[in-house]
Amino acid sequence: MTSQIHTGQPIIDPPEDGHFRNDDAASGSTNPPSPTTLSLHLTINGETHALDLEPRVTLLDALRDRLALTGTKKGCDQGQCGACTVHVDGERVLACLTLAAQVEGREITTIEGLVDEDGTLHTVQAAFLEQDAFQCGYCTPGQIMSAVACIREGHAGSDEEIREYMAGNLCRCGAYPHIVAAVRQAARELRA
Repeated sequence: MTSQIHTGQPIIDPPEDGHFRNDDAASGSTNPPSPTTLSLHLTINGETHALDLEPRVTLLDALRDRLALTGTKKGCDQGQCGACTVHVDGERVLACLTLAAQVEGREITTIEGLVDEDGTLHTVQAAFLEQDAFQCGYCTPGQIMSAVACIREGHAGSDEEIREYMAGNLCRCGAYPHIVAAVRQAARELRA
């Protein structure tokens, strides 16, 4: 990393990997955080996590790289595939397009947060297993998170409606008929 002085302000070129680091924090120093980081408190799956992150860090990267919550997948990283779908205050969002700083103070739920404390699967997760609604499984966490929201939003009344409201989640393996069947089954069970 190099610095240059321009009109009295230091200009810092980004490191080769693009990630600024607070070297003092890594060494255990009590110096204040670098001016390139924000101190955030994120509530994820009911637990609050304190993180020092650059302002440009996405929720997806914070989840996967900083908190080891790797159930949320990085697919296209451009908001096109839905693999990174999580819930923020009960609404589905694409974690790759959401900055971590935007969700401070809000409730974030990932695929890991759907399972009950005793290990019981969420109704949608169980339906995905029963209907064999996955092949490679890479898109499955995002599909499940969208399916939970789809049902909660009341958009699981017909196969056509399920397909429409699940359209933001892509499956390269083509397991769509099984995904629709799983959402239909879970919606029926949750209504009962």
